[in-house]
Amino acid sequence: MKVFDIEGFPNPARVRIALAEKGAMDQVEFVPVDVMGGEHRTEAYRARNPDATVPYVELEDGSCLSQCTAITEYIDGAFEGPELIGNSPTERARVHMMNLRAEAGLVDAVGAYFHHATPGLGPDLEIDQNAEWGLKRKEVALNTMRYLDEVLASNTYLAGDAFSMADITAFAGLAFADFAEIEIPAELTHLAAWRQRVAARPSCAN
Repeated sequence: MKVFDIEGFPNPARVRIALAEKGAMDQVEFVPVDVMGGEHRTEAYRARNPDATVPYVELEDGSCLSQCTAITEYIDGAFEGPELIGNSPTERARVHMMNLRAEAGLVDAVGAYFHHATPGLGPDLEIDQNAEWGLKRKEVALNTMRYLDEVLASNTYLAGDAFSMADITAFAGLAFADFAEIEIPAELTHLAAWRQRVAARPSCAN
């Protein structure tokens, strides 16, 4: 299995954490993508991944998967290790629900702010910017942080007692918020304590 990504970006980090949780980092090949050079927008790249995003994976049969949730689903089933998407139908549904909320409300919202309301990745890559939209999405991200803090007031992890894909997504989203200079409100103590717990996991240490 090949993972086409760029180290340090939020969505690639989600896949790398999932692989690390499964103890499978040494079982895949990482192929760097020149995002800053626009490689992800070339016809050759889009032929493999029409989303024109990182990461995507190429399986042994030559087929490709993109979208972090789908990739994590595959990783969870393909490698031994702790379950990342839940065991029972109820657990899986809860994990997916919280993962979608963390993805849309945090990762995607921070991304919209970064790409629209800041210089982002520079003028060669940031086209059709809409600063007003970006600022609105920043508010969505902050509101999502407040919501997650409420959830974590009575839960060890976002979907319950077990670390899951939802926690991976939120953790990467907060790292992205740091990079985009969206400060996490100081009063969100439950979120801060959860972040410390997750950061202490070997899979998230880097």
